[in-house]
Amino acid sequence: MMLSRKAPDRSRPELTSVFRLFFIPLLIFPLLYAFPANVSAQDDVSPDDVMRVRTDLVTVPVYVTDSRGRRVAGLTQSDFSLRDNGRAVTLSYFAAGTEHVALAFALDSSGSIREVINAQREAAFKLFSRFGRGSRIAVLHFGERAAFALPFTSDAGRAETAFAARPRTGVRTAIFDAVQDVLRAFNATGSNTTERRILILISDGLDTVSSVRPAAVIRQALDLGVSIYAIQLPLYEPRDGRLEPRPATKGFRDMAEKTGGRYFMLGDAKSALDPQARPELAPIFQAIEEDLQGQYVLGYYTDDTARATALHRIEINLEAQRGRKLRVHSLREEYNLKQ
Repeated sequence: MMLSRKAPDRSRPELTSVFRLFFIPLLIFPLLYAFPANVSAQDDVSPDDVMRVRTDLVTVPVYVTDSRGRRVAGLTQSDFSLRDNGRAVTLSYFAAGTEHVALAFALDSSGSIREVINAQREAAFKLFSRFGRGSRIAVLHFGERAAFALPFTSDAGRAETAFAARPRTGVRTAIFDAVQDVLRAFNATGSNTTERRILILISDGLDTVSSVRPAAVIRQALDLGVSIYAIQLPLYEPRDGRLEPRPATKGFRDMAEKTGGRYFMLGDAKSALDPQARPELAPIFQAIEEDLQGQYVLGYYTDDTARATALHRIEINLEAQRGRKLRVHSLREEYNLKQ
């Protein structure tokens, strides 16, 4: 509303009264909100809401291993130091383990694998239930084409039916294309940089028709801070008088090992011959949960000096080794500031 700059008409005092009645409170109310009387209301704001106020937070997912390659849990913010282009920066955000996770399942919809997944969905729910409040879950099924049975949601109850997939037609499988679809879904919700992003991929590992190459998928996952946990339910074939698993397509295992995740193979030749065998995903999900306890998200805010440079190299070190030979693995070694 625009107010006229003309002098008020003294012959119409009722307008002055109206102005006092309606417009003076409008001037006073904003001043009231500027003073500490509103502090108690701010105390109810969650940390996540506060984090969203700033958009220049740079986050770096990392994990730490000991001399045997095992993930190290229990570290705190004071254990880490970080440099941006050689300059020490102050860590303003720290999350450990499974505090804030976005978890996506990419599930091969072929017959035998579909049956295993349907039988193990309770184990998948149990894994998600261990994550912190506000974590999200999504479920995608794929064959030659991929489709989300459940887009990202914080409602775990909606995921129960999403694990049930219809049998796919044909025998072709596009694993890497499906992973790229999941990465696009992560990117579409990229405003929240503080969550730990995990993709659990369950397949026989045999890609026949993908248009995207594994190296491109790995680069995208690293750019988005997504770690891939690949679970192979192998197909067996006779070789030299015994059953051997068919090797996964080149790049299937690399997706896990090069993005900070892990590779698992479910079952063996003996169980493949046993019609009563029921492969169990629960131990693998437990291993993934334990693995995540050794992962961390570090965050800091850029300043005016940092904004003057486009390309930034990140260096992370441990302040104290605690008598062990520990190694930090950063999933983000550089970034470009958007101009």
